[in-house]
Amino acid sequence: MYCFKKDERLGISLPKLEKDWAKYSKEEQDEILLQWEKIRGKIPDRIKDIEQEINEKQEKLNNEANFEKSCELNESIANLASIINDLWLWYRLNQEVSSNKIHS
Repeated sequence: MYCFKKDERLGISLPKLEKDWAKYSKEEQDEILLQWEKIRGKIPDRIKDIEQEINEKQEKLNNEANFEKSCELNESIANLASIINDLWLWYRLNQEVSSNKIHS
Protein backbone atom coordinates (compact mmCIF):
# COMPACT_ATOMS: atom_id res chain seq x y z
CA MET A 1 0.00 0.00 0.00
CA TYR A 2 2.78 2.45 0.94
CA CYS A 3 6.34 2.41 2.17
CA PHE A 4 9.24 4.70 2.86
CA LYS A 5 12.29 3.96 0.74
CA LYS A 6 15.79 5.28 1.40
CA ASP A 7 16.93 7.75 -1.24
CA GLU A 8 20.69 7.27 -1.31
CA ARG A 9 21.35 10.65 -2.92
CA LEU A 10 19.34 12.61 -0.36
CA GLY A 11 20.23 10.40 2.58
CA ILE A 12 16.64 10.17 3.85
CA SER A 13 13.68 7.87 3.29
CA LEU A 14 10.93 9.16 1.02
CA PRO A 15 7.30 8.09 0.88
CA LYS A 16 6.31 5.75 -1.92
CA LEU A 17 2.53 5.84 -2.23
CA GLU A 18 0.93 3.23 -4.44
CA LYS A 19 -2.42 5.01 -4.75
CA ASP A 20 -3.88 8.50 -4.60
CA TRP A 21 -3.76 10.12 -1.16
CA ALA A 22 -7.56 10.35 -0.94
CA LYS A 23 -7.87 6.58 -1.36
CA TYR A 24 -5.99 5.92 1.88
CA SER A 25 -8.09 5.60 5.02
CA LYS A 26 -7.87 8.34 7.64
CA GLU A 27 -5.88 5.95 9.85
CA GLU A 28 -3.42 5.17 7.03
CA GLN A 29 -3.04 8.87 6.24
CA ASP A 30 -2.34 9.62 9.90
CA GLU A 31 0.18 6.78 10.04
CA ILE A 32 1.96 8.00 6.90
CA LEU A 33 2.04 11.60 8.14
CA LEU A 34 3.38 10.56 11.53
CA GLN A 35 6.16 8.53 9.96
CA TRP A 36 6.94 11.32 7.49
CA GLU A 37 7.10 13.96 10.23
CA LYS A 38 9.75 11.90 12.02
CA ILE A 39 11.82 11.75 8.83
CA ARG A 40 11.09 15.37 7.90
CA GLY A 41 12.33 16.53 11.30
CA LYS A 42 15.79 15.19 10.42
CA ILE A 43 16.09 17.14 7.16
CA PRO A 44 17.54 20.35 8.70
CA ASP A 45 20.29 18.30 10.39
CA ARG A 46 21.03 16.53 7.10
CA ILE A 47 21.28 19.92 5.38
CA LYS A 48 23.62 21.21 8.08
CA ASP A 49 25.92 18.21 7.56
CA ILE A 50 26.00 18.79 3.80
CA GLU A 51 26.69 22.51 4.31
CA GLN A 52 29.68 21.57 6.46
CA GLU A 53 30.93 19.31 3.69
CA ILE A 54 30.51 22.17 1.19
CA ASN A 55 32.47 24.50 3.45
CA GLU A 56 35.31 21.98 3.68
CA LYS A 57 35.40 21.56 -0.09
CA GLN A 58 35.22 25.33 -0.56
CA GLU A 59 38.26 25.71 1.69
CA LYS A 60 40.14 23.13 -0.38
CA LEU A 61 39.04 24.91 -3.56
CA ASN A 62 40.38 28.22 -2.26
CA ASN A 63 43.82 26.64 -1.87
CA GLU A 64 43.82 24.43 -4.96
CA ALA A 65 46.26 25.33 -7.73
CA ASN A 66 45.52 22.37 -10.02
CA PHE A 67 42.81 23.35 -12.53
CA GLU A 68 41.42 19.82 -12.95
CA LYS A 69 41.14 19.34 -9.19
CA SER A 70 39.46 22.75 -8.94
CA CYS A 71 36.89 21.66 -11.52
CA GLU A 72 36.27 18.41 -9.60
CA LEU A 73 35.77 20.31 -6.35
CA ASN A 74 33.42 22.78 -8.07
CA GLU A 75 31.37 19.91 -9.49
CA SER A 76 31.21 18.22 -6.10
CA ILE A 77 30.09 21.47 -4.44
CA ALA A 78 27.41 21.96 -7.10
CA ASN A 79 26.14 18.40 -6.57
CA LEU A 80 25.96 18.92 -2.81
CA ALA A 81 24.14 22.23 -3.29
CA SER A 82 21.64 20.43 -5.53
CA ILE A 83 21.00 17.87 -2.78
CA ILE A 84 20.38 20.68 -0.29
CA ASN A 85 17.92 22.29 -2.70
CA ASP A 86 16.03 19.02 -3.15
CA LEU A 87 15.94 18.43 0.61
CA TRP A 88 14.45 21.90 1.18
CA LEU A 89 11.84 21.19 -1.50
CA TRP A 90 10.83 17.98 0.27
CA TYR A 91 10.82 19.74 3.62
CA ARG A 92 8.58 22.60 2.42
CA LEU A 93 6.32 20.62 0.10
CA ASN A 94 5.40 18.08 2.71
CA GLN A 95 4.98 20.78 5.35
CA GLU A 96 2.19 22.18 3.17
CA VAL A 97 0.68 18.73 2.67
CA SER A 98 0.71 18.12 6.44
CA SER A 99 -0.73 21.54 7.18
CA ASN A 100 -3.48 21.17 4.60
CA LYS A 101 -4.35 17.72 5.95
CA ILE A 102 -4.50 19.00 9.50
CA HIS A 103 -6.77 21.89 8.52
CA SER A 104 -9.16 19.83 6.40
